[in-house]
Amino acid sequence: MTPFPDITPDIRARAPALRGRLVANQSLADLTWFRVGGPAQVLFSPADEEDLAAFLAVIGPDMPVTVIGLGSNLIVRDGGVPGAVIRLGGKAFGSVEIDGDSLRSGTAVPDMRLAKAAAEASLDGLAFFRGIPGSIGGALRMNAGAHGGETTDVLVEARGIDRQGNLRILGHAEMGFAYRHSSAPGDIIFTSALFKGREGDRAAIEAEMERVTAAREAAQPIRERTGGSTFKNPPGGKAWQLVDAAGCRGLRVGGAQVSEMHCNFLINRDGATAADIEGLGEEVRRRVRENSGIELDWEIKRIGIDNAGVRR
Repeated sequence: MTPFPDITPDIRARAPALRGRLVANQSLADLTWFRVGGPAQVLFSPADEEDLAAFLAVIGPDMPVTVIGLGSNLIVRDGGVPGAVIRLGGKAFGSVEIDGDSLRSGTAVPDMRLAKAAAEASLDGLAFFRGIPGSIGGALRMNAGAHGGETTDVLVEARGIDRQGNLRILGHAEMGFAYRHSSAPGDIIFTSALFKGREGDRAAIEAEMERVTAAREAAQPIRERTGGSTFKNPPGGKAWQLVDAAGCRGLRVGGAQVSEMHCNFLINRDGATAADIEGLGEEVRRRVRENSGIELDWEIKRIGIDNAGVRR
């Protein structure tokens, strides 16, 4: 694999006060649950919101910017990701603060940790986050939901930095939530979010979280190298049922396989490449389309270029 040109010296020369970690040609495979994919041309982990704003202001509008979280619902293509990849972490983006029935969460906080913090504060309405394997940043972008709840149900506002380095605060209506979708401006990198719960009984909330956990463990291949739900449910239907009816349960391409436990999950079964996994997903889409006439839409985010340098 040919490395990208190293652009970190130029960035540091233009922004010597940057405090975050800046690394050239950093492998992204270990940062995703599938454990596949190429490097980031530059991976930046900002120290805080101010550091993120300074970075975005100096790199200019022409450099591609990609944000990744826990990598739980992500395929990084084998050729890697050109430009800057930003990954938030640490105390500045990884804490939860509670004030009455409100919770302020950094976007690097895992969804299940937000659910736990709400339960410990006896705040009801956020237990569904226990069943979502990603982080709050991803939940904002895709209106993540599970077990009857969605991000839109509890979000008050989201805070972030745009490509010019400006602070932006978006109220619930400005997020433009729909099923597994937000129409918030794509250039905003969300840094924190304000949620509202309601007073509840801690024991009952924790019991609900246990129910969610048990249901997830019984029905999903959570101990495999997977990327969560692969396709969005079409209107009035279930993606897994369409995949199953098309004869795709257990289907393999290279080292990738459709889960036999839950066939809306793809698995890195045996040293799969990103091309294997994405190719398997496209083959499933083709078979479902031929069998039912329904076009499945990807729920997993796919980023970067293939080994031929093609970005699809």
